Amino acid sequence: MTEPHVLILVGSLRADSVNKQIAQTAVAMFPTGSSAVVYGALSEIPFYNEDIDVDGQVPVGALDLRAAAEEATALLLVTPEYNGTVPAVLKNAIDWLSRPYGASAVQGKPVAVISASPSGYGAKWAHEHARKAVGIAGGRVLEHVELTIGGTSDKFGAAHPRENAVVSAEISEVVAELVRASNELLAV
Repeated sequence: MTEPHVLILVGSLRADSVNKQIAQTAVAMFPTGSSAVVYGALSEIPFYNEDIDVDGQVPVGALDLRAAAEEATALLLVTPEYNGTVPAVLKNAIDWLSRPYGASAVQGKPVAVISASPSGYGAKWAHEHARKAVGIAGGRVLEHVELTIGGTSDKFGAAHPRENAVVSAEISEVVAELVRASNELLAV
């Protein structure tokens, strides 16, 4: 790949999730000469089980996710917070991407996390847990890139997040950092 291509994983399966809308907003902000895609099949991946993570038995959904991550130059995780942590669907994706040990599909790739929640807290625990998990999985978490969005119900109401100028500008900054980090990786 000769240009930045970011894989976006969303920790919510809900059709009208504000986190999905944030991911869509991010996709629209990637500049010419770069691209991003929201991975839409996390619900099709079974829970990680080392017994089925062997040649010939790896589920197709997990193989597809790994292939998408291999093709990407960076990852963006967009997550709500469920019971004080990362939703199972996102943690499961990270678990599948973390293998094989030492040669994961995210090894050395730049990663940023955006979290959002109706609470004023902005899903900060999920944000921290996602950063920790993907970092342990081998991703290079961009330490200076952190975006937590609290009070989404009040901030957006029935509007799409892209309609909020402040939030759009913050998402744009995350996108710019992922493109910059991807370009650095591609230059090596």
